[in-house]
Amino acid sequence: MDNSKATILIVDDEPINLDIICAHLENNNYDLVTASNGQQAWALLESNPTGYDVIILDRMMPILDGMQVLTNIKENEMMEQIPVVMQTAKAENEDVVEGLRAGAYYYLTKPYDGDVLKTIVRSAVNDRFHEKSLHESLREGRQVFDLMTFGRFRIHNLQQCNLVASQVARLCPEPHRVVTGISELLINALEHGNLKIGYEEKSKLMRRGMWQIEVEKRLNASENIGGYIELEFNLHADTVQIRIRDQGEGFDWTPYMDFDPNRAFDPHGRGIAAARLSSFDEVEYIGQGNEVVATIKKVLDG
Repeated sequence: MDNSKATILIVDDEPINLDIICAHLENNNYDLVTASNGQQAWALLESNPTGYDVIILDRMMPILDGMQVLTNIKENEMMEQIPVVMQTAKAENEDVVEGLRAGAYYYLTKPYDGDVLKTIVRSAVNDRFHEKSLHESLREGRQVFDLMTFGRFRIHNLQQCNLVASQVARLCPEPHRVVTGISELLINALEHGNLKIGYEEKSKLMRRGMWQIEVEKRLNASENIGGYIELEFNLHADTVQIRIRDQGEGFDWTPYMDFDPNRAFDPHGRGIAAARLSSFDEVEYIGQGNEVVATIKKVLDG
């Protein structure tokens, strides 16, 4: 991933904290922009809503606090997909969950290690560029695909996950809401299901910046050649139903259906919960966990 194009907005009312964060990130080819309070940050965002790839946001600030800035971001269609790294001294579980439910993708409690910050920011940048790529694919989708009412795909690698996610999302009422969720479920099926990359192993790989390299290595291993995950979509009168199956042994999905404060400080682990709450109307794992059904309503309630 080319981080030279990533612009990061850093918001904190303590000048020393801004200096520390900038010192940790300045040699990572990011374009760093700082704001000394929430009001200044919101003014920068309003003037250039598509200009930032990641926001590092202090929670407790005078004038306009971080939670209100986060709420404003998530209510703005042009900004809502920007990953927000919430940083705070409020480390109680209820505070963490409140931030995650409000839309924060990552959560750091002060004081934190500089290497942890860099890992989280790198993950946020990768997520942002991935999301931009998906949305670009949506704009380039083929019109003939819109005429389909049923289809089944066999998917072998990460690139195909993204391609299929962008095309299937076009069949849904709000493609930009759905596309990231489809991609998240597909990648989860590929890496955890077929390739057997466990949660802790993925955490270590992401901290070392080696996750994608390991995925490609396993895809090319002899035991995985010919393996695939399957996506099936079905357009009903009032819903779109997406079914994803992998060839793995399954997993206990129940801890991942909602945000868990114990995982808030990891560079991953929120994708299924975010997909369930933001992309789909229903998400149901079946049997041992190697099959998931996501439902999107064509007519929204109310």
